[in-house]
Amino acid sequence: MISQRAKSAPSYEVLLLISCAVGYFGYFCAYMRIPVVPLFAGQLGAETFQVGLINASFLFLAGALSLPMGILSDRIGRKLLILWGLSMSMVTSFVLVFCKTPEQMILAYVFFGLGQAALAPTLMSYATDISPVTHMGRTYGWYTLAIYAGMSTGPAAGGMIAHWLSFQAVFAASGTLILALLVMAIFFLPRARDVALEKPPKLPFLIVARELVTNVPLMACWLVTLGACTGMGTFLTFVPLHAKEQGVNIGQIGLIFAAQALFNALSRLPFGYLSDRITRRNHLVVAGLTSFALCMAGVGAASSFHTFILFAAVMGFSMGTGFTAIGTLMTELVGPSCRGLAMGGYNGAIYLGMMLGALVMGAIAGHIGFRNSFFMIASMNLTVILLFHVIFKKSQKPGTKP
Repeated sequence: MISQRAKSAPSYEVLLLISCAVGYFGYFCAYMRIPVVPLFAGQLGAETFQVGLINASFLFLAGALSLPMGILSDRIGRKLLILWGLSMSMVTSFVLVFCKTPEQMILAYVFFGLGQAALAPTLMSYATDISPVTHMGRTYGWYTLAIYAGMSTGPAAGGMIAHWLSFQAVFAASGTLILALLVMAIFFLPRARDVALEKPPKLPFLIVARELVTNVPLMACWLVTLGACTGMGTFLTFVPLHAKEQGVNIGQIGLIFAAQALFNALSRLPFGYLSDRITRRNHLVVAGLTSFALCMAGVGAASSFHTFILFAAVMGFSMGTGFTAIGTLMTELVGPSCRGLAMGGYNGAIYLGMMLGALVMGAIAGHIGFRNSFFMIASMNLTVILLFHVIFKKSQKPGTKP
């Protein structure tokens, strides 16, 4: 049912532009700190374990709290949680300026995880709230392109500021920019309930809980996301070490990551539009993530810079294909009242998967080597993808376009 208030709302294109702008600058400002935090922690005397614990604390909190925060956004509204998430990210940046010990940085990053758990699933749900059902794929394509662009350009900006000024200058700049974004979001980001094409009712918690337990296809989406992000966590953490063993230099390793990020971002739009035109988006998920798993095995077998960058580029393309389809597919598996739940579980799977990839495979790689570790992750992903395919084949909710 179309909300009466939505009839006078800004157009879909304007609302999508606002959503993408908030997503881009929110991730840009937060990711400015990513390359700087480990170096700053080392300057404060942090050991390797403590540096890992800083990032692990962020990933764990963001992963564990994304689902409850998503459910909360269904009940109290999207805009409030978006503003709260930006506020937590801003506070974290300013607190980092004054940190004197690694323990203080760990505590600050706990709040960063809390803020990201509130922001990530809620903003993603907001983007789907304002989208017609016929445009879900392209909406998700544009939105994820915006946040990946923020993730890619933010670290570069942070590195330049740290080189020109100082580590603390990066944190101060991040906090100041997030403060400006927060003020703009207060005035220019409409409340989701005022602009949503459908005005969903607030469902009782027991109904939401039943949706979580009984919606097997939704949990299959979360599971296949967890598997792929475990692979991504392994890739981000161990490709530098694996490539170095094969004689690849540091500059070339940077190009490997750049290729993965570039093709990941560029594939989002065309496959977002494609997913609006096919009848079964779950097939696109299977195709994209199967290619991703095979590329993980390829990275494990790579022995030169050219093979590494080839598999990294195809991997990025595969992720853009599969993840765009997953995000769109989940909007079809739940009603508007449960989209925060769906996106919360999805973001939780992303963060927890990346954490597992770094921690679990870190322990295993020391015993079986990097090559076999990548082979193991590829095999695990292929198993999970097969399970996903079987669930959707048997499901009453096959992911067909409404």
